[in-house]
Amino acid sequence: MKQNPKIVISGGGTGGHIFPAIAIADALKRRFPEADILFIGAKGRMEMDRVPKAGYPIEGLWISGMTKDIRSLTLPLKLAISLTKACIILKRFKPDVVVGVGGFASGPTLKAANWLGIPTVIQEQNSYPGKTNRNVGNKAKAICVAYDHMEQWFPKKRIHFTGNPLRANIATSGTREEAAEYFKLDAAKPVALLVGGSQGALGINKGISAQLDKFKDSRLQLIWQTGSSYINQAQAEVKALGLDDLVKPTVFIDRMDLAYTLADVVVSRAGAMSISELALVQKPVIFVPLPTAAEDHQTKNAQQLVEAEAALMVKNADTESELVPTLLALAADREKQEKMEANIGKFARPNASDDIVNVIIDSCLVD
Repeated sequence: MKQNPKIVISGGGTGGHIFPAIAIADALKRRFPEADILFIGAKGRMEMDRVPKAGYPIEGLWISGMTKDIRSLTLPLKLAISLTKACIILKRFKPDVVVGVGGFASGPTLKAANWLGIPTVIQEQNSYPGKTNRNVGNKAKAICVAYDHMEQWFPKKRIHFTGNPLRANIATSGTREEAAEYFKLDAAKPVALLVGGSQGALGINKGISAQLDKFKDSRLQLIWQTGSSYINQAQAEVKALGLDDLVKPTVFIDRMDLAYTLADVVVSRAGAMSISELALVQKPVIFVPLPTAAEDHQTKNAQQLVEAEAALMVKNADTESELVPTLLALAADREKQEKMEANIGKFARPNASDDIVNVIIDSCLVD
C-alpha cells in the first residue's frame, strides 16, 4: 500500500457537502501525512473559498444544477465542458482514487474517473441519495452511508455504514457557566438553541416571531440564529417585547461548541450534517425540514429520527402555529428530553471520518 497516495475529492455547493469532504481529507492526512490531495469543485460555489482556507488546493468546473429558467439551456454545454476538463485534470494528476461527496462537480468528476478506469468511492450523507450519487453509484468501489435501507439505490455488497464525517470543532466545550457568560444568559435557566443554517431559515424565524410574546411567561431563554436578512426584524421584536435578557438574536454563531454546551433543546433544519452533529452532542431537537430541499430529503432524514423517538418534527408550513408551543412543551419536559437524548445518541458515529478512510484504503489503495 502506498504511503503517499494521490487522492481527488470532488463535490460541494453547500456546507453539507463541503464540511464532510474536508473532514475526509483531514482524516486521510492524519493517516498518510505525505498524501497528495486535490479537490475538484464548481466555479462560483462556496467550496472554491472554503477548501483553500482549509489548506487544500482546488480546481473548478463550469457546472451547475438544473433550474426552471433559461439558464438550464446551457446545462448540456456545461456538462460537456466539465467532463472534458475533469478528464484533463485526472489525467494530469493521476489519482489512485476519486472520492465523491455529492454536489454539482461530483457528477462529471466521477464519470470522468469511470471512463479513465480510476476507482471511485462515494460518501452519501442523506437518507435519500442525491441524483449525482444515484447516477454514479453502480460503478463505485464502495458507498459510505449514514442511514439504513440504502440498498434500494446502491449495490448492497458495496455499502458501508460509516456515518457522516463532521467538522473537527463540533463538540461541546467548557462549562455551562462559561457558555452562559459568553452568550450573556443565565446558566440556571433552560436554554433553547435555534439554528437554521448559516443564512438563517425564514420559516423558522417567522415561527418564532409569530409567538415570541410567549417567552415572557416562560423561564426559557433563546439563542436565535437569524441569518443576515432577518436580524434587524428579530432585534426590533425582542426589544419591543422587553425580552433582551431572555432572547439573543444573532446573525451567525461563531462558537457552536459553547452553544451546544449551553443548549437544553434545539430547533434545526434537517440537513444530514445537522442531524449528525446533533446526534454526536446528544441534544433533544425539533426538526423543521426545508420543504424545497432536493426531493424533500430533509423530511425523509427527520422522519427516521421521529420514528425512533429521537426527535420531534414541525412542518415548515406550520411553524407560526406550532413551533413555539412545541418548543416550550419540550423545554418543560425533562423526562422526554432524556429519552430523546438517549435515542438520538444511537445515531452518532464519532469515528466516521476514520471509518471512511478505512473503506477507501480497503477498496482502492490495497494492492
